[in-house]
Amino acid sequence: MMASRHTVLMRLVASAYAIAQKAGTIVRGVIAEGDLGIVEKTCPTDLQTKADRLAQMSICSSLARKFPKLTIIGEEDLPFEEVDQELIEDGQWEEILKQPCPSQYSTIKEEDLVVWVDPLDGTKEYTEGLLDNVTVLIGIAYEGRAIAGVINQPYYNYQSNEKQKLREHKNEAKAGPDATLGRTIWGVLGLGAFGFQLKEVPAGKHIITTTRSHSNKLVTDCVTAMNPDDVLRVGGAGNKIIQLIEGKASAYVFASPGCKKWDTCAPEVILHAVGGKLTDIHGNALRYNKEVKHMNSAGVLATLRNYDYYASRVPESVKNALVP
Repeated sequence: MMASRHTVLMRLVASAYAIAQKAGTIVRGVIAEGDLGIVEKTCPTDLQTKADRLAQMSICSSLARKFPKLTIIGEEDLPFEEVDQELIEDGQWEEILKQPCPSQYSTIKEEDLVVWVDPLDGTKEYTEGLLDNVTVLIGIAYEGRAIAGVINQPYYNYQSNEKQKLREHKNEAKAGPDATLGRTIWGVLGLGAFGFQLKEVPAGKHIITTTRSHSNKLVTDCVTAMNPDDVLRVGGAGNKIIQLIEGKASAYVFASPGCKKWDTCAPEVILHAVGGKLTDIHGNALRYNKEVKHMNSAGVLATLRNYDYYASRVPESVKNALVP
């Protein structure tokens, strides 16, 4: 009975790490096979692919098999079916089990936890070949708060690998070993966040990251009010939070409904674990209990530092238009 030495939370995070890596492999495999199996859900920008479906089946079945009392909420509405054994991941990341569980979470039971799953965040970008926008998100909530999370980036280093291939094609000298494709970031509140190099945007620089494919007047008005030096328009909530923690952007501003709880749960943990802040556009914390509505109807505002600077610049007209 090795498992009993470790708390439920740390075992779940260690498993979620391995499960997210497996999902990343599935996401890459679907592209490699070439048939994305694209289905429109509610509109032309709301898409589902074979990768979304297979990755969700893999994540949810793998979690449920190991932790049968969890509440698991996934983005895709899938019929219940027997899952191919090849999709099941029963491993765990041992490094995580070496870390201490924060004392406030040491007695949490399986049935107290809600897991929010986005099997492929940035689906539209995935279908358009903007592969570095794509993430796999597994967020873990307790008593309505996001407390642990795992983000897999299946195509991290994708650009480096492409450049490497070009160099090889031209028979140029190799610059060191091949960059590994993909990475996994994880975090637990009260412990920290791991798997990346924390970096801040240079002081005094205001760089906003916002939606690439779901913009509207409210979104634009809110971004403009921040008086930014630069605006990055990219896909995926997971991707945008990674931009904050790696110093590429100083605020993620999305003044619109559209983002869901499975988009924000895991990224919020990573950001909060390194001292950042994510709220709705009014400054309210997001809630993640299982009864909560899935839509973040009052948008998202997130920063690594200087949250108040950005929050104070959200126009009243924007706040009035977005009801929590």
